Amino acid sequence: MLTAIEVIDYMESLRNETQRKVLMGFFKTGPGEYGEGDEFLGLKVPQTREVVKEVWKDMPLSEITKLLTNRWHEVRLCGFLILVAKFEKMATKRLENGDAAISGRDEILQMYLQYAEQANNWDLVDLSAPKILGHWLMLPSYLGDRDYKLKILDEMAQSPCLWRQRMSIVCTWKTSQMGDPSWCLRYAEIHLHHPHDLMHKAVGWMLREMGKRVSMDLLRDFLRQHAHEMPRTALRYAIEKMSDSERKEWLCY
Repeated sequence: MLTAIEVIDYMESLRNETQRKVLMGFFKTGPGEYGEGDEFLGLKVPQTREVVKEVWKDMPLSEITKLLTNRWHEVRLCGFLILVAKFEKMATKRLENGDAAISGRDEILQMYLQYAEQANNWDLVDLSAPKILGHWLMLPSYLGDRDYKLKILDEMAQSPCLWRQRMSIVCTWKTSQMGDPSWCLRYAEIHLHHPHDLMHKAVGWMLREMGKRVSMDLLRDFLRQHAHEMPRTALRYAIEKMSDSERKEWLCY
């Protein structure tokens, strides 16, 4: 079994200075930007995924915390992707109702919430929130019922942390994929007037996915109520897959 320290040492050995500078610009790490202070090694996501493939089965949660709290963006991503892999293993149809799987998923979910602010850029959120938090919403849990799950997500939506807020809407990609539009509609409405462009994009993206995967009529109903007050970025993302003529109609709403 590779330890977290061994994984970190290996990932640091792959450091690419040219790619590091590109990523620091792409993820807005400069003063005053949303990713201010984030540090990169310069690894591409497929490189990180290869590390995950090698270690996720044997690495205990206690070791993963060392990855989630590491200074390097790619190492934290590795930690979150290991949690995703472990969660998905316990969420298969064969296991989803088993006592051990339910307890295991709940433990991962609690750990994910504890370290949520370590997912301090949009890629870390988007690659983990739907597959852990979103999937957990749709599965049996010993932590609580639907009302408990709503409380968890409401607290995230109301958090002062931008990344927790983004988790509360982006996680609904999975709930919509599994046929339940209610989560998306609730948190799209809650975040409708959010001041940050990253949230405008997330709201529009999740509405578009809800329409595609559940019901375009539900999406149109939401737009009839809110298109006039939606940030233009959110609206453009939401209607992206509609016909040219229908898009033009909504943009004039």
